[in-house]
Amino acid sequence: MRIVVTGASGNAGTALLRRLRRERGLDLVGVARRPPGPDAGEPYDGLTWHPCDVGAPGAAARLAEVFAGADAVVHLAWQIQPSHDQRVLRRTNVDGSRAVVDAVLRARVPALVYASSVGAYAPGPKDHPVSERWPATGVPGSSYSRDKADVEALLDGVERQHPGLRVVRMRPGLIFQRDAGTEITRYFLGPLAPVRLLRYGRLPLVPTHRRLRMQAVHADDVADAYARAVLGDARGAFNLAADPVLTPELVARHFHGWTVPVAAPLLRGAAAMTWRARLQPVDAGWVELALNAPLMSSERAEAELGWQPGTDALAALRDLFAGMAYGGHTGSPPMSAAPDRPGRPAALLRARPPGHTNPY
Repeated sequence: MRIVVTGASGNAGTALLRRLRRERGLDLVGVARRPPGPDAGEPYDGLTWHPCDVGAPGAAARLAEVFAGADAVVHLAWQIQPSHDQRVLRRTNVDGSRAVVDAVLRARVPALVYASSVGAYAPGPKDHPVSERWPATGVPGSSYSRDKADVEALLDGVERQHPGLRVVRMRPGLIFQRDAGTEITRYFLGPLAPVRLLRYGRLPLVPTHRRLRMQAVHADDVADAYARAVLGDARGAFNLAADPVLTPELVARHFHGWTVPVAAPLLRGAAAMTWRARLQPVDAGWVELALNAPLMSSERAEAELGWQPGTDALAALRDLFAGMAYGGHTGSPPMSAAPDRPGRPAALLRARPPGHTNPY
């Protein structure tokens, strides 16, 4: 069975390669803007790699050649940074996804598994979980959510026009693993965040708000759901989240911190101000997403995929914090610990502030 994975060198892609390499009889192909080098090690070695920028002109034709003969394509390629250049993000996230879909159709691949997100959903409840029927129309004010929702709308049209194509949409919560510690710090916190304090297992202050209730899932559990979808015959959307729901109070209790109530306008304002000042790499849209993304039920994944998370959300968060504190990374470009990458302290010396230049 030939499986092609776009964005195979990132957070979810790395975990998926680990998971699929446990299966026999699979021919795995990776697609990345910058493929891992020959010395990258596991799980990147032993694959056939193709360099391709999915958002570049002519990408669909190039991808159709790579996809030829594939039994399934898993589309994980996505950009979070540079946040100060929304044109670049849209080019990869929406235009690139369109190129992947076009290539899948040209190459007559029978199955497409797409990395959607809780971020695709419209604002929803924080006191009970929603099913996959909740509208996937995005959270206003979040460019990440808008792009995820636009790709979902694209897939709606593809399913109507090409009912023979098996389309699966995975909608996980926050995806954590130790190896992503450096990557997540670069993309979401920037070079000034004192992440080494996490070595003591403490978060001194945790901002609280009644709607700051989020769900997480370990990357290895997300990878298992993807593998089940690729190797099975499932269709449609699947929520992926582990218990418990991560509340500020729960996080503060487990990491020996104090909770500090903060009003939503102050959260938005602080994010916007520090982002504009190039002190950290994420804009206020991420605050909107955190406050408005609904809680999800994973009952469908459990029933139809036979999926169960093996790691609870708190353990997944601990794993991530350990990676952030001790520089968890891999040998792929997006997961690298190279000191001069955007979002790391040495990059500031080269006039590469957070949220600028392409880190992929």
